[in-house]
Amino acid sequence: MEPPRSRTLGDLLDEMALRHPDGEAVVFGGDRLTYGEYRARVRALARGLHRLGVRRGDKVALLMGNRTEWLLVNFAVTLLGATLVPVSTWSAARELEYVLAHAEATTLVTVDRFRGQDYLAMLAAIGPGSERLPLLRHVVCLGGGSVPGVTPFADLWELGAGVPESVVDEAQRAVRPTDIAYILYTSGTTSTPKGVQLEHAGLVENMFSIGERQHLGPADRLWLGISLFWGFGCENALLAVMTHGGCVVLQEHFDPGEALRLIESERCTVYYGTPNVALALWEHPDRPRRDLRSLRTGAAIGHPPAIQMVMDLGAREICNVYGLTECYGNCTLTDAHDPVDARLHTVGRPLPGMEIKIADPATHRPLPPGEIGEIALRGYITPGYYRDPEKNAAAFDPDGFFLTGDLGWFDADGRLRFHGRIKDVVKTGGLNVSPLEVEQILLGHPAVEQAHVVGVPDPRKEEALAAVVVLKEGATASAGELRAFCREALAAFKVPQHVRFLPRQALPLTASGKVQKHRLRERLVAELDAVPADRHG
Repeated sequence: MEPPRSRTLGDLLDEMALRHPDGEAVVFGGDRLTYGEYRARVRALARGLHRLGVRRGDKVALLMGNRTEWLLVNFAVTLLGATLVPVSTWSAARELEYVLAHAEATTLVTVDRFRGQDYLAMLAAIGPGSERLPLLRHVVCLGGGSVPGVTPFADLWELGAGVPESVVDEAQRAVRPTDIAYILYTSGTTSTPKGVQLEHAGLVENMFSIGERQHLGPADRLWLGISLFWGFGCENALLAVMTHGGCVVLQEHFDPGEALRLIESERCTVYYGTPNVALALWEHPDRPRRDLRSLRTGAAIGHPPAIQMVMDLGAREICNVYGLTECYGNCTLTDAHDPVDARLHTVGRPLPGMEIKIADPATHRPLPPGEIGEIALRGYITPGYYRDPEKNAAAFDPDGFFLTGDLGWFDADGRLRFHGRIKDVVKTGGLNVSPLEVEQILLGHPAVEQAHVVGVPDPRKEEALAAVVVLKEGATASAGELRAFCREALAAFKVPQHVRFLPRQALPLTASGKVQKHRLRERLVAELDAVPADRHG
């Protein structure tokens, strides 16, 4: 497909509206917007935000679920040359305050409440414009009625009525491809979140390449149930489809039954999801009666069984991906037409414009093909973390490669194989063990649904391997049985010394659905400390 000529998000919307004026762009509830209507609404909202005071370089925070207004704000803000700061809808008051303060947000656009979270109450406690948030001048709220000091979202349309189109045109012309479009705050699994800055051009160019690997086109329809505030949603899924003129079908928050209904009724062709999403869809009682044959491709992450489950749902050409928020979504991707084995067991070849080095983690020297080392990236990479010079200094090697902290290796076909996190590596009895290797063996047991391996302190070995296992519904297995299963495939020092069973709902997760291993480790350490040494199992 011909790539977009545009290099900014505002220009991209203009270009897609010119190419596909009557093509459906957004579906949400009763909303069905063509690209022409989408552009008109974005520009009207941009005029209202300009009248409110939003200008080039401002930081505008956005806090709401997946809905049409999220997308309108996204493009209106970036069209004006301001920077969008998506905020996790899971945020507690402390976390919301941190992001607003660190990002130096001048405006917050929010809903009044979402899934039990009362954001207006949080803001009342935090105090916009106070000493804690002195830069936050405006709060715009969708829903909640009249609140002092808060601008109703609906008022933005009237505010913008008197602003000439030429004002928006002038603001749009001033936006440069290297301007910062987004600051995305990472999940912060082990520390305070980092603000990842992303430029307009990279968001357009790399997302087009991601869509090309999926063989997307204007007829494709994305089911988007993963959160837009997450990079997998707003920088990856949304723009991969949009750069190809496709349609985005929004689900305000993930619910497996509603997701199955949407995929069927809207004939969605593109799936984006994590292993927990795939599992929830697969296990839902409605799945057998839903027609999911429209599904074709998309992007998924996880162990081979998780990827296979997405294929079994109907997305036969699903792509296995690797990347980080810092590398504009993905740096490698399998092709939708790659053999099934390649899409199950590798994360594909580097995308155009991406350079990948497998390096010794200590010296940063390149390693030959087939050897496991740290994955280092150059190309479409964040220009840096916002207001964090120390992390920026540590993030790059002397040759300008971004250090991912992940382990991997290239196979003979030039495809990358992911081997886990460097920080996850367990040193037991002086020998290094990759938890991922052990997890993959455990997942081969017919009773095991999930396996998460960590290291726990051990007086003799320095660290001992501990496995947290979730069993499939109705299945049974003992710790001894699983250890015996591991001994058949692993060296003795790689067999978990401790095995604990948890129900799926007890796993600690980030907002994006990733298991927080540091919290699992803390739980295991506390549990083991409370048990006499001779009874550890």
